[in-house]
Amino acid sequence: MLNYAHLRADFSRRHFLQSALSGAVVGIAAQAGMEMAFPAKLRAQSSLTPDAAMHELLAGNQRFAANQLTSIEHDLTILKEHTLDKQEPFAAVLAYADSRVPVELIFDQTIGHIFVTRVAGNMVTPEIIASLEYGVAVLGIKALLVLGHAGCGALKAAMKAETVPGQISALYQHLQTAVKQSGGNVDKAIKANASFQAELLRTSSTVIRDAVKVGKLKIEAGVYDLGTGKVSLS
Repeated sequence: MLNYAHLRADFSRRHFLQSALSGAVVGIAAQAGMEMAFPAKLRAQSSLTPDAAMHELLAGNQRFAANQLTSIEHDLTILKEHTLDKQEPFAAVLAYADSRVPVELIFDQTIGHIFVTRVAGNMVTPEIIASLEYGVAVLGIKALLVLGHAGCGALKAAMKAETVPGQISALYQHLQTAVKQSGGNVDKAIKANASFQAELLRTSSTVIRDAVKVGKLKIEAGVYDLGTGKVSLS
């Protein structure tokens, strides 16, 4: 298994991430017939400010935790028709791959509102960066939340470094920074991992970094509590 120093050296291939991935996103947009100036002029399709977009996510979570959902009142037929040819999400969430964390539901949002990427350990990879760059540069998202969750199995396993089947242990190396910062406390590791992955997004992508720099995007890290249904920012 690669140690984490080797991983960071490999993962921090900034030139690759900044050129190859950005070029890939431009190519996707061109094929879709979308007009975009990349990355100097990001297409902002949501009328919300970055602060307002993040507030809307958290306000939706408060409604969810209080069993006061409003998204179920939306006319799904109209929503499907409105999003048939395009999508205009106001936020993106990098979430953990877990059936107990239905992202749209816990933020009381519906079709077309949130651009969601999911992977075990809610960790940043070149593929995740490429997807979120698309959300920023093409879809015009205003808020990006890296969301961990309580009782994270991947972090528990990484802390124990137990033998597991198949390629599951490949996740461990991506989580070692959080493990080292945790002092053996799982809750601290979960919070540290969300914050660390959010920082990787800020530093590993010129698209995301530039959007934050000019005030077009807000990035936060948070943790979802399975018991209460509440999201707290890290």
